[in-house]
Amino acid sequence: MRFVLASASPGRLKVLRHAGVEPEVVVSGVEEDDVIGTPYDVALTLAKRKARAVAATLDDPDALVVGCDSVLDLYGTAYGKPLDAADAVTRWRAMRGQEGVLRTGHCIVHGGHEASAVASTTVRFGSPSKEEIEAYVATGEPMRVAGAFTLDGLGGWFVDGVDGDPSNVVGLSLPLLRRLLGELDVPWTSLWIRA
Repeated sequence: MRFVLASASPGRLKVLRHAGVEPEVVVSGVEEDDVIGTPYDVALTLAKRKARAVAATLDDPDALVVGCDSVLDLYGTAYGKPLDAADAVTRWRAMRGQEGVLRTGHCIVHGGHEASAVASTTVRFGSPSKEEIEAYVATGEPMRVAGAFTLDGLGGWFVDGVDGDPSNVVGLSLPLLRRLLGELDVPWTSLWIRA
């Protein structure tokens, strides 16, 4: 079965590869800045847009297309990638010592059917110093990811813990993806790479 990840996220690709799946990557190129609503709604709407856009470009109606989008829900506001380094520093000053919820919308399009949902994981941020925040932002990593942090990269030094699915914080919830595949009668194990 042709399995397509509608995302340029290296984190999502890494999660899938570590889980025994080697997807084809096709970036959707959809507009992301015009979506408004709750963080939950923003994540789900963008995931659906990405999956549908990529599925529409494929000449294979049986391809399985997965679209995802993540936002950090901090006090009810959705935060995607920072605009620039100054924005990333400002966000980190607001996040330190706080909790936020990383919400990742997931949408699967397959054979004319669709299944979608949002995974939510609480993130407990540490309290990095002003100098640590500036050094982290200077690496450029925060500008490439939703919420201006990673769990599996340099940002992991500043995350005290998570409550929920850690793979969701990296960008794709394996447990939720397995359930959505089940709704479409696609066994997760059929996607595993076999040696």
